[in-house]
Amino acid sequence: MKIAGLQKNSMVDFPGKLSAVVFTQGCNMNCGYCHNRCLIGQAKHEALLEERDILSFLERRQGLLDGVVVSGGEPTLQKDLLDFFIQLRRMGYKTKLDTNGTNPELLQRLIEMKLVDYVAMDIKAPFCKYRQVCCSPVDTDRLQESIRFLKQGKVDYEFRTTYTPELSDEDLIDITKTIQGAQKYVLQQYREVNQGTYTGVVEKRNLLQKIYAEILHSVGALQLRGEFGMI
Repeated sequence: MKIAGLQKNSMVDFPGKLSAVVFTQGCNMNCGYCHNRCLIGQAKHEALLEERDILSFLERRQGLLDGVVVSGGEPTLQKDLLDFFIQLRRMGYKTKLDTNGTNPELLQRLIEMKLVDYVAMDIKAPFCKYRQVCCSPVDTDRLQESIRFLKQGKVDYEFRTTYTPELSDEDLIDITKTIQGAQKYVLQQYREVNQGTYTGVVEKRNLLQKIYAEILHSVGALQLRGEFGMI
């Protein structure tokens, strides 16, 4: 598996779990606000981490870490992702997958084989705006397939959106109609990025109380990550 990074400890990436975060190389989207832009394209082999070294580290941390998050980039582009999750399971780890939802077949296999405990799927925009926000062609039918499968509740999950400047309150309503009935929706504050590096500028987006209420009417729970102004 092409692994480009490892965060050895995280308290925020896996709800309720102390976890390590494994970052895979490569993504099939090119979102302008991505803070992991170095993971989008291909990388020279010498820039990648050895999978055996990552697994060796995780073996040593058994009993100290609760779980492992596999993020990216887009992890489901990795041909041996399923095998990697099998090895995590053999070590006794709880597992979480961060995904953009473009590979519903692999997502379904991971869940039905009980290899993943939690899935966070990014909903970048209303489907009509995906190309604008992601700067790449996207088959939204495949996204819808992933959404439908997650909503079956076979695994804990969340849908999440970064409230970028390209999005409006009306866009948020359109998104929540797409995920109508979801158990959890997370709205993340936008942070300005320049060439994949945070500039330190946070564009504090305001959220109308009526929009907040309308979103709650569509989903089981709404969580705000970052500081939002409520008006």
